[in-house]
Amino acid sequence: MTVTMTLGQLAEALGATLKGSEALHITGLATLQEAGPGQLSFLANPQYRKYLDTCQAEAVLLKAADAESFEGNALIVADPYQAYARISHLFDPKPKAVAGIHPSAVVAEDAQVDVSASIGPFAVIESGARIEANVSVGAHCFIGARCVVGEGGWLAPRVTLYHDVIIGKRVVIQSGAVIGGEGFGFANEKGVWRKIAQIGGVTIGDDVEIGVNTAVDRGALSDTRIGNGVKLDNQIQIAHNVQIGDHTAMAACVGISGSTRIGKHCMLAGGVGLVGHIDICDNVFISGMTMVTRSITEPGSYSSGTAMQPLADWRKSAARIRQLDDMAKRLQQLEKRVDTVTSGGQPTSEG
Repeated sequence: MTVTMTLGQLAEALGATLKGSEALHITGLATLQEAGPGQLSFLANPQYRKYLDTCQAEAVLLKAADAESFEGNALIVADPYQAYARISHLFDPKPKAVAGIHPSAVVAEDAQVDVSASIGPFAVIESGARIEANVSVGAHCFIGARCVVGEGGWLAPRVTLYHDVIIGKRVVIQSGAVIGGEGFGFANEKGVWRKIAQIGGVTIGDDVEIGVNTAVDRGALSDTRIGNGVKLDNQIQIAHNVQIGDHTAMAACVGISGSTRIGKHCMLAGGVGLVGHIDICDNVFISGMTMVTRSITEPGSYSSGTAMQPLADWRKSAARIRQLDDMAKRLQQLEKRVDTVTSGGQPTSEG
């Protein structure tokens, strides 16, 4: 499906200042390096400014300072990346769901499905579930007993919701995600692991997005909770009873152990790991591959581990790390000798 809009229409939609002809037709979006006639591009990162003069786009989203020296057509906005984010939905080729229940879907008699909802082929909706207005449930999705999918939700094919999962409005869940699976709960009895029933549920707020193959486990007793506006990337593990505050975002492969609480407006980069039963306060940024082993009580940026370096240098650093304990002991001995000398005494042969 091809969408065509004039530059004037886009300027009006964004509240942008137009530089150039409002009659130009825009049929798609592209990067500065790849854009051609009929396409709209944007400059958000200063490191890509070098491509602006040679850009072949029909028009470019620019800040006022960048537009001054640009000879082409432009839409002038305060934040080109935010403007691009808004415009992107106008050119999204994703098929629109058609209201109705596919004949191959299996829907329990007492399930409630709004007439405006779309239920795809081979989807299963169990007893007591409720699917609200304008929800799209993709092919082969499973909606467990007593689940609620709030208004405007979009579930890609092969999403699984176990029983008693409550989802707010306008939630997007990508393929392969499993919400409400049983958490990793076992009690050791004389070397044998005894399973603990996971009798809580999962509660997800409004405007949440959950990526491909991400797992959110149900609570052991109370619910696992994800706040409004939370964004979860692909292949993330959220263990039982985890609490995530509003508008927190996590990149791929983050792993959060059970009963950890994360505040609002936090950002966790790729591969971050958190141990269980700790608290992370609001407005915390944690860099990639960081292992968080204790609570964070002050907003700010946190990292752990060592950065990449040439192999030979890394081997030297690793060898020195192994020597740290011995070096610390030798330093303590030297400090004792210095204290003895400065206090007028004589160091012993043992130091």
